[in-house]
Amino acid sequence: MRKHMRSRRVKPLRPRLRRRRQSRPIRAGGGFDAGLAAGHQEGVRAGMESFGLHFEGTSIIIPSYNQLDYLKKCLASIGEYTPSPYEIIVVDNASTDGTADYLRTVGGVVRYRILERNRGFAGATNVGLMMAKGTTLLLLNNDTIVTPRWLDNMLACLNSDPGIGMVGPVTNYISGDQRIEVPYTDEAGILPFAKRFNYSDPAKWQRTDRLPGFCLLFRRELWERTGYLDEGYEIGNFEDDDFNIRVRLQGYALVIARDTFIHHFGSVSMKALGSQLPEVNAHNEHVYMDKWGNPHDLIHAVRSRGGGEPAQGETSFYPQGVVVRGVTETRYWIEGGARRPIAGVTRLPALRLSQIDIRRWPAGEPIAAAEVEAAWHAQPRIWEADGAIYMAESGVRRRLSSVKAAEAWGLQLRQGAPMTADQIGRLGEGLPVIAPARVAEHL
Repeated sequence: MRKHMRSRRVKPLRPRLRRRRQSRPIRAGGGFDAGLAAGHQEGVRAGMESFGLHFEGTSIIIPSYNQLDYLKKCLASIGEYTPSPYEIIVVDNASTDGTADYLRTVGGVVRYRILERNRGFAGATNVGLMMAKGTTLLLLNNDTIVTPRWLDNMLACLNSDPGIGMVGPVTNYISGDQRIEVPYTDEAGILPFAKRFNYSDPAKWQRTDRLPGFCLLFRRELWERTGYLDEGYEIGNFEDDDFNIRVRLQGYALVIARDTFIHHFGSVSMKALGSQLPEVNAHNEHVYMDKWGNPHDLIHAVRSRGGGEPAQGETSFYPQGVVVRGVTETRYWIEGGARRPIAGVTRLPALRLSQIDIRRWPAGEPIAAAEVEAAWHAQPRIWEADGAIYMAESGVRRRLSSVKAAEAWGLQLRQGAPMTADQIGRLGEGLPVIAPARVAEHL
């Protein structure tokens, strides 16, 4: 496996990085320690210079939890059937079956991280997204076998229309419209079938409302507009449905590439939970319903409203007049589509967001804590009408996706005067407000 993976011809990253400055020669008498220190400093400097640079290829992100034999098959198939430029990122959820030792022996285009605990599908995927360098990103289950032309076909579909947000293939084992019947009964039949099946054909591309996360391709730009998967879904299930909704709210299409087949053994890590699986599913379904209420109604309302893509991606569905923070202790006041650092101490609740969310707001001028608190308390209270919750903002009314969305942003704590019926009647219709994705403090 190791030898095979190293033999793959992959578009190198180095030509796209800045040219390294020539290291200073080590003075005579410096010895081994001086040379080691100089080499370490040069490596740190080169790493800092290359951080944030991308390559024209695909980052294949594989969350892993035990099931080492399946992971080996998956990696081998990628190496065999992926001529396009790519890198592989495996994020292991503290497996106990030797996965970590195996990853330390795999070279070539495979990078990896071993987590200290099982953070579930969403948590591991988020770490992989943070590590990714490709201009396109692909989430892939570890219990899959990819096939000839799989990635090229999916890329052709994705790149055919900027309005396409995400693309998924068909497979033998999945819920929903991507499942097809296959003629084979064992692994030996996968390749002959896929060779006949996988020929690019735009007539076979089908728009859909849902793409499960077993194999999901999208552009880096989409991730920067949408953010990380929601880690409130423990272990796995429903985090991909959640991500689908967030992408569709922005007006992007989801497409099944029916000219592309990969084999899926079928949620082997989830099945390993045994009697715990129903409990995990029930918990995540509850989280999903509490967060979204009726997400399809929200999508319909946004599309009926028109107005093109939200200018700031998912941030367009966040409220103004709130306090947020990123990974640092700096608090920001969100106002006029910008983030203003708060000077001084405020007792207002500050919602923690990921850095990719924070960066979507352009930086504004600092604002005093006292001014922030006065502005917060002066805002009108939220109200309920026709079974939905609304807030007023800049001359429009904005529907909240759920009670959880109001609680996430602390909107139920506002103390301003309630809106009168006449005032509400004069408000236009704005974009809905959704709860942000929950992400670990440090990825």
